[in-house]
Amino acid sequence: MAEWRKIERDLCDTLGEGTLWSARDNAVYWVDILAPALNRLSLADGGIERWDMPEPLGWVAENEDGDLIGGFQSGFARISPDRFAVRYIADPEPHWPGNRMNDGKADRHGAVWCGTMDMAEEEERGSLYRLDPDGTCRVMDSGYMVPNGPAFSACGRWLYHSDTAKRTIYRFEITDSGIEAKEPFIRFGESDGHPDGMTVDSEGFLWVAHWGGGCISRFAPDGRRDRSISLPAQRITNVTFAGEGLDRMFVTSAATGGEASAFDGALFEVESGVSGLPAGIYRG
Repeated sequence: MAEWRKIERDLCDTLGEGTLWSARDNAVYWVDILAPALNRLSLADGGIERWDMPEPLGWVAENEDGDLIGGFQSGFARISPDRFAVRYIADPEPHWPGNRMNDGKADRHGAVWCGTMDMAEEEERGSLYRLDPDGTCRVMDSGYMVPNGPAFSACGRWLYHSDTAKRTIYRFEITDSGIEAKEPFIRFGESDGHPDGMTVDSEGFLWVAHWGGGCISRFAPDGRRDRSISLPAQRITNVTFAGEGLDRMFVTSAATGGEASAFDGALFEVESGVSGLPAGIYRG
């Protein structure tokens, strides 16, 4: 295949995000935050299903009981798309009704890391949370305008998390008690756009979607840019590896945030030449 191909479908996403590979379902899930909706692409037959959601949905992760767990504007919930059931668990920010969740992932230990943000993007009142398997939700960091990521290094030592509005990807050291040693890891220039969703490949390199930059980039463990792959959409939002060999890459984009082309809001499959790491599963 060429470096990329557009996955043909009837609808484009207003704000595609939150890509997730499910080996259990042989499918790629992703969200349309502002529709709001949950999408699923079957790798068995190429079919796409879409479910309307009751409120903005920022991300989904697999849950060990066979359902999904998702981050809604009003907090965490279990999602059973095939039965179309949403069961709310907890709201970490009842004091900020204008906030919503934006991006999140489960780690190898069964916890979910996710960020919140001011929907109006006017105040730096977003936080990074960790939802542990026992249901405890902890604030791990705060002061975000638009949190994105997170991603975990292949060695398990580092957490990557960005503030898209500040054009900065941060790196934290993961410890037994949480995270520490926050430092700016990669800074985007104006011509790069803004760092959005991320994932790590099996070689330990970080792949980052460029909001407003029309590409995805691969960064070495020392932060050096290894290469970029251009895409025909400007607002690229998230990236994941999928398939039995984790060697198929899928990338989301958004049609909001400016003048949209025929490709903004599309889902793409990209030829990366490398494989990824298994997705974490929430064990709560």
